[in-house]
Amino acid sequence: MPETLGERRGAPPPADKQAAGPIGAGRPYGGRQSGGKMAVLAPLLALLYSVPELCRWLARPYYPLSALLATAFLLVRKLPPLCRGLPSQREDGNPCDFDWREVEILMFLSAIVMMKNRRSITVEQHVGNIFMFSKVANVILFFRLDIRMGLLYLTLCIVFLMTCKPPLYMGPEYIKYFSDKTIDEELERDKRVTWIVEFFANWSSECQSFAPIFADLSLKYNCSGLHFGKVDVGRYTDVSTRYKVSTSPLTKQLPTLILFQGGVETMRRPQIDKKGRAVSWTFSEENVIREFSLNELYQRAKKQGRPRGEGPEEAPEAPAANGDTKKDK
Repeated sequence: MPETLGERRGAPPPADKQAAGPIGAGRPYGGRQSGGKMAVLAPLLALLYSVPELCRWLARPYYPLSALLATAFLLVRKLPPLCRGLPSQREDGNPCDFDWREVEILMFLSAIVMMKNRRSITVEQHVGNIFMFSKVANVILFFRLDIRMGLLYLTLCIVFLMTCKPPLYMGPEYIKYFSDKTIDEELERDKRVTWIVEFFANWSSECQSFAPIFADLSLKYNCSGLHFGKVDVGRYTDVSTRYKVSTSPLTKQLPTLILFQGGVETMRRPQIDKKGRAVSWTFSEENVIREFSLNELYQRAKKQGRPRGEGPEEAPEAPAANGDTKKDK
């Protein structure tokens, strides 16, 4: 195409051609400014969003008292009114600062907490690991400092463990709670119904962390042919024996999920190897859905319970949070 007179003489291009340019050109400084503002605002918004949950935590005595016990040695060693007169192995003799051995113990504690939290799923699991290992480190540090202080701290931890229990999940759920007499009757009542039963103990932190996940799954997948149940094997020890779920303090079998089809166990997680040890398994919502094929079970259960002539199946939906929950105990 021949050039126009204006283009030959170096006249400025039209306005539409001036606006055209590479992507991102034009006011780059303003774009960086907006990006920087978002980088600052995002953590603040996340913090504001978590304020109600933090308030609920602080309203329960378990978490503030656990935090106080977890930081007891730090407070005793660092606060001037408390640290005066404490023995110290520092070269300068300063009793209000950590010596090299205490720093090593705290660094080892940090490494253990980081390793354990790699498999944690919920915030409660992260916080629980921090509290538990911090208390263990505090026991070691206090006994190293003074045997009397170690005995006092250990006594306080035992009293706290016996009198202050972690808060239990009390949210909505479609779960039937079994006793030692009702679990077998319910499983045998209608063998067309598929059951997913959680064997738990209230003292297990892993069970407490898994409770909201299991409740959410029950809200999404419960139907006439697929039911969710729970039984407290810490309370009903004969049930744990009958279904071979260990309840020892060091067990890795709590919680245990068992799938019952036709009244018979077809699979469980975690699995048990030939030596009777539990195979490590992460109790996340995605793992439960995948391993137990919940989407397929849901569709199959809906077809079994649907009269002939009805429309196509619908995907599982969480019921509205208007109190339509079922907690049969």
